[in-house]
Amino acid sequence: MKLLVFLLLPYLSLSEVFQDFNQCSQFFLKNVPPRFIPPLSSTAHICQCVWNESDVKTYVYATLYNTAWRIPIYSAYVFEKPRSIGRCDLWYIEPQLDRDADPCNGNNADPCMSPKGRKIINNQAVNSDYDGSGYDKGHLYPVQHTNNHLSMLATSTLTNAAPQNSTFNRGAWKTHEKAVKVDLQGCDYALAYVVTGVVPDINIKIPTNNRRVTVSKYYWRATCCVKNGVVMVQGYYGPDNNDKLQKLSITDLQKQLAKDYKVRNIIIFPNLLKRDRED
Repeated sequence: MKLLVFLLLPYLSLSEVFQDFNQCSQFFLKNVPPRFIPPLSSTAHICQCVWNESDVKTYVYATLYNTAWRIPIYSAYVFEKPRSIGRCDLWYIEPQLDRDADPCNGNNADPCMSPKGRKIINNQAVNSDYDGSGYDKGHLYPVQHTNNHLSMLATSTLTNAAPQNSTFNRGAWKTHEKAVKVDLQGCDYALAYVVTGVVPDINIKIPTNNRRVTVSKYYWRATCCVKNGVVMVQGYYGPDNNDKLQKLSITDLQKQLAKDYKVRNIIIFPNLLKRDRED
């Protein structure tokens, strides 16, 4: 089975790189991704997928990835009632980001080599970028928001992670993920749409391997679900000076992100009218 292959090849990513999110638009509210033009054109649309027990390719979530920063801009997923899933500490990469159609089938050595002998390293982070850096691999789509083993595996890709201060990752950010999990379980239909992103500190790189990977300055999350028949949206942003996250209206979050990314505007949930929601 293809699932067996996925488990045996610790660097193999079964995600796919496209020009847009048409293949995995179901992870966005009303099938429409955030209206957001990144400040750099070096972006890739990744539909993160795995093969299920019936050997059927299954898309799990979507990621907008910046190959210049070598970190994701955001990951978007549908939150369904999660279950307690054990974590797998293997980390995968995406060969297609380096224009290699073949899977990376090496062992735990870095940098990873394709079957054609070409390094898979130019446009993405690899494990050696983090080794000894003092930074954690911060999930955008976290394990504790998944509800099955395949989804858990799919979150463990370096295209879904950015360098995160270890204190923040293991403290306030972990607490926040748990609080969001509890909050979203109260949604009608037991599902919600979530977009989680990173604001880079473009002046700071991980101090390893020629300083290739941009460090995350802020993390943010936006959620949207229906509660008691009312559309509820919420924004989160941090860390602040006390290593905590702010809780913001979606409008204020969008204004803050537009300022951070130096773009004209950002709409995280397009087609969601003000009269349809409560912040």
